Amino acid sequence: MAVSVAPAAALTQKQIDACINEDHLVSLGEWIAGCTASIESGRWTCKELVWAYNNRCWAYNDKGEHDHAITDCNEAIRLDPKFRPAYYNRGNAYADKEAYDRAIADYSQAIRLDPNHANAYTGRGIAYHAKGDLDRAIADHTEAIRLDPKYTFAYNNRCWAYDDKGEYDRAIADCNEAIRLDPKLRPAYYNRGNAYADKKDYDRAIADYSQAIRLDPNHANAYIGRGFAYKAKGDLDRAIADYTDAIRLDPKSALAYRNRGLAKRDKGNTTGGDEDIATANKIDPNVGAPIRR
Repeated sequence: MAVSVAPAAALTQKQIDACINEDHLVSLGEWIAGCTASIESGRWTCKELVWAYNNRCWAYNDKGEHDHAITDCNEAIRLDPKFRPAYYNRGNAYADKEAYDRAIADYSQAIRLDPNHANAYTGRGIAYHAKGDLDRAIADHTEAIRLDPKYTFAYNNRCWAYDDKGEYDRAIADCNEAIRLDPKLRPAYYNRGNAYADKKDYDRAIADYSQAIRLDPNHANAYIGRGFAYKAKGDLDRAIADYTDAIRLDPKSALAYRNRGLAKRDKGNTTGGDEDIATANKIDPNVGAPIRR
């Protein structure tokens, strides 16, 4: 949205530009501050205020302040009940809070206001996936792909959903397409690794987890996945090393502790294994059998 107002002591063009953040180059703090100055200046019309509240909602959510985000999107919607971006951004905030039913309602409203909004379909698909409704998740990602055939994240998310549904070849095909479109898309290597691991094709799984780690050395789950694959191949030393890296990156990962404990037991280190499993149970009493993610 192009906005220009006469300079005023309480509002500068720099603050306006920061709130608009057209190229997403300003920091989250500058983005929020620019929108706050714009809102509080008293210089903007209702239409401009809607954008300011919506953009601050977006910024707050990216900062992890989901309740502040929801409050701002509520205000944008109050000012303009047909403003589609605010429903989408509020849906993202609810999804990040794991309030998936509310997220689905907001994404659905965004879709009603703009049936061609591919991002809203894939957002809703992720929320359905989180609720365990894999068929609806797949349907939404499929619609997002129909609307935007080069939408890498929709292919990646459908890959994930197909894998969880047990349709591993379809999952691999979707992750292949995501990687073809963006060879640096780290989540697609991780999800394809999961699908290969589920097919017990552990060498390919290890190759994909390794590429995910190269693209993001802080990806704890990729270490867990690779550790699982190494253990399945009987390479306990590498499995333990990977679980140890996962714990270094995420000291509260019950999965990493439990899987490392079981690998230590298999290697004959019963005491070390029991200690790791006890730690896992303290972190999450419901942690179960060794799994990759």
